[in-house]
Amino acid sequence: MTMPARGSLRLLQATTFASTLDRFAMPPMLIIMAASVDAPLSTMVHVAGLYFLAYGLMQPVWGIVSDRLGRVRTLRLSLLLGGLATAASGLADNPVQLGIARALAGAFFAAAIPAGLIYVGDTVPGARRQSEIANLMTGVALGTALASAGAGALAQAASWRYVFVLSAICALTLVVLLRRLPEPAHDRIPESLLAPAGRVLRSPAALLVLLLAFVEGGILLGALTLLPASIESTGASATVAGAVTAVYGVAVLIFARLTGWVSRRRPAWLLIACGATAVVAGCTLAAWSQRPGVAAGVAVLIGLGWAAMHSSLQTWATQVLPSARATVVSFFAGSLFAGSAFSSALLAGPADAGHFGLVYGVLAALCVPLGVFATVARARWHEPALTGSQP
Repeated sequence: MTMPARGSLRLLQATTFASTLDRFAMPPMLIIMAASVDAPLSTMVHVAGLYFLAYGLMQPVWGIVSDRLGRVRTLRLSLLLGGLATAASGLADNPVQLGIARALAGAFFAAAIPAGLIYVGDTVPGARRQSEIANLMTGVALGTALASAGAGALAQAASWRYVFVLSAICALTLVVLLRRLPEPAHDRIPESLLAPAGRVLRSPAALLVLLLAFVEGGILLGALTLLPASIESTGASATVAGAVTAVYGVAVLIFARLTGWVSRRRPAWLLIACGATAVVAGCTLAAWSQRPGVAAGVAVLIGLGWAAMHSSLQTWATQVLPSARATVVSFFAGSLFAGSAFSSALLAGPADAGHFGLVYGVLAALCVPLGVFATVARARWHEPALTGSQP
């Protein structure tokens, strides 16, 4: 297996940036958008949940498509359709139109990050894989930081509609740039479309990883989605809330590089344990106070949790069933965002009532068993031996 050129990995980072920019643009604007379309905050939380739900449900579909169409063609197609749907989001006049446009955007952008992970799984040797996956998080971190800091400020200064226009421009630009990304060599065994899914469903280890992803998505993404609204509930402006939330992106950027270095020297289960501990601490802190200064510390801790725990689980997803890697990775991402959508649906009511202390207290409590179970399971798991069927 030959390492891909650094330029190829940079294009993948740009793809994760564009996808993350679109995904995290909405949370800092929830309150402004609710006022603009004359809807309660809970309605906007549900609209955000629709995005995450569509994003999650389409992961397996895009995984199958990428096996047939190719990784790069799938990326370009999804970014083209996602860019158009995001542009349509900026034209929505009511919650129904906005919900449909955001759901379509989520469904189309769903291919971006999983395709990048599959590309790394296809081209990077196992010993270097977590390090390169951590590097992909650079795009995620930058997209999160820019969306968090810029979306709220632009929405407050001009209009939330411009945010979606800029996101669309980024996506459509990448459609052109990705022509330079080489398609990875991959020997595909002729089989039915559902055969890889069948292997995943018969693998206890793969199902365990998917369950962990579902719970993690509900906790980490749920905590992050509501963080800007919780800060604004203290009287802070959308600009301040966005700037504080952007600290999360900076934290991921720093800790992702540190995690990549540590992953070559320490076992993955230790990273999971550290990440889960950070998330428990962050959610506990958010349950105590949602003031901007405190929330900045929350963002740092959640960023550490994402970089350490999530990257380790992502890497595990690329290793657990090599003969169906694309399917496992796409199911993993689907489970993650399905968990986020489920969490958004459950937490919308308490968030609308301003009970953010309760929300974050529940998330902190749920993260304890997640961390313990994931740490123990990863410590006991051993990577399968190489076989001729592996790419």
